[in-house]
Amino acid sequence: MSPTQETGRSATRSEGTNKVVQAFDALGTDEKLALLYYAYEKMGDSITPAAPTAANPEIAPRLLGEFYELSDDEQLAVMREIVNRQDTELSRAYGALTENNQLVVWYAWARAMGDTVVDMPQDYQATQAINNVLSQIEGLDFEGQISMLREIAGNMGYSEVKSIPTQAETGKTPSL
Repeated sequence: MSPTQETGRSATRSEGTNKVVQAFDALGTDEKLALLYYAYEKMGDSITPAAPTAANPEIAPRLLGEFYELSDDEQLAVMREIVNRQDTELSRAYGALTENNQLVVWYAWARAMGDTVVDMPQDYQATQAINNVLSQIEGLDFEGQISMLREIAGNMGYSEVKSIPTQAETGKTPSL
């Protein structure tokens, strides 16, 4: 896990976006899944076109193909494993994707909920914590919302790839 994944902080995010990411990180696993569903439901189709040339669903056949063949319980288990950064086969497949492609995975799953993807329980009630984070998301401009979703998506899944320390972290300038 990279230092930004460990802390959940990015040097390029606004303070408002940082607060939303921190509030998201404080949620429980199932609350995070519910929040992602609600965020995608509210933002609709505006998420995927945010990076049309970078989003490539063909590179995630296991997550956007085989995943749909799993039972509802198995799908929910995979989503939880990804949110919790567990070292599993599908969590690794997710962790190997770019943030834009990770957004495509969540977008596709949200669109397919109740059809080929496990649905929210009919009697599910969002917690106050979820509603508070949703309200914070709505308070961000579109660019901030996409930045926040990229950060959240990028902090999920399992990967052994480490990011290169920044100059601010090392105190050294890059050299050839």
